[in-house]
Amino acid sequence: MPSSKIKICLGLAFALQISACANSSKLASNNETNAQAAKRIVQQNIIVDGHIDVPYRVEKQWVDVTQATEGGDFDYPRAVAGGLDAPFMSIYVPASLDNSSASTKLAHRLIDSVEAIVGRAPDKFALAYSVSDVEENFEKGLISLPMGMENGSPVQGSLDTLKHFYERGIRYITLAHSQSNHISDSSYDLRRQWNGLSPFGKEMVAEMNKLGIIVDISHVSDAAFYQAVDLSKAPVIASHSSLRRFTPGFERNMSDDMVKKLAEKGGVIMINFGSGFVSPVARAWRDTLGEKRQALIDEHGEDSPEVAEFNRKYMQDNPYPFADLNIVLDHIDYVRDLVGIDYIGIGSDYDGVGDSLPTGLKDVSTFPNLVEGLLDRGYSEEDIKKILNENVLRVWREVERVAAES
Repeated sequence: MPSSKIKICLGLAFALQISACANSSKLASNNETNAQAAKRIVQQNIIVDGHIDVPYRVEKQWVDVTQATEGGDFDYPRAVAGGLDAPFMSIYVPASLDNSSASTKLAHRLIDSVEAIVGRAPDKFALAYSVSDVEENFEKGLISLPMGMENGSPVQGSLDTLKHFYERGIRYITLAHSQSNHISDSSYDLRRQWNGLSPFGKEMVAEMNKLGIIVDISHVSDAAFYQAVDLSKAPVIASHSSLRRFTPGFERNMSDDMVKKLAEKGGVIMINFGSGFVSPVARAWRDTLGEKRQALIDEHGEDSPEVAEFNRKYMQDNPYPFADLNIVLDHIDYVRDLVGIDYIGIGSDYDGVGDSLPTGLKDVSTFPNLVEGLLDRGYSEEDIKKILNENVLRVWREVERVAAES
């Protein structure tokens, strides 16, 4: 642990004194409230978040996240306050750019932006290409910025391009996004042109294993999920998904059988915080909005005054039903009870789900609230460490091992 994050007993020369120090620490820990313990835990331990959309946020409207910012969910001061140490920067490419060179160009620009964040503040941030990088950066008191690509479209059907993205630092790839692409069908897309993975997608999964890129199955169709898990020689992750048990019919989330299959392979589901991902009420609100809005678009056109007025009035008459911290904890409880504590992580989707975050988890400074909630529900500190980092770092290490042996 970095010296800046913890206090240690120094200058103890005898075993009796060391034992006394340890006993004193235990006593202090026993006297902690859960709120105090939560603040200590987030500062003493690495927190890995599987998905934060900072690069696309600063692409749309530049802001210096190395300083405090207005708006958004992430910046350096809030990350420090929340104890966040290794947020995966999402290299998000919209499906609208699929099958065009613009998708690849955007991916490179977003990687450039992550490198620029580190370049502006090397005393605060560092790139991370491996588990050991994350651990070494933590020891130095630096926030790691590993990168994951959301939507494999920029690969453009080329294994050479895939390798180039690995060389640039991409350590997981979400195979598809909101539309079926040249790699995989999407959970959001009614077209199932591949009935799972495309022939190239199957080849790409094998090559990702060889390179050391984690396969991410968030967003893909159910068939693509099962094929990816079966084909991959290494565990896979769901970098920012929650549970279909709470949102029936929302294929973007994972079914119980999918979670079981993921766990059988040693993978991790990283819980998405977005209200529409965790709350059936928020999901129904979103579905109703979409259905009514689409009916007006079909009748009057997307840019019509009727559609604009509907959006305003619907929001006014039906305030968004935000989820709260407790239902996020319910998702964690459910995975633990279904497959065990070793297959759970955090994939908040901060800066990626707009103004739909639950009360109590509104930005990256609020991780102590999550940990306090877990403590309130009886989770041990050892189990909380698994959720915060150990589970996903185990997967990443295994991916590195498979690549090294390929």
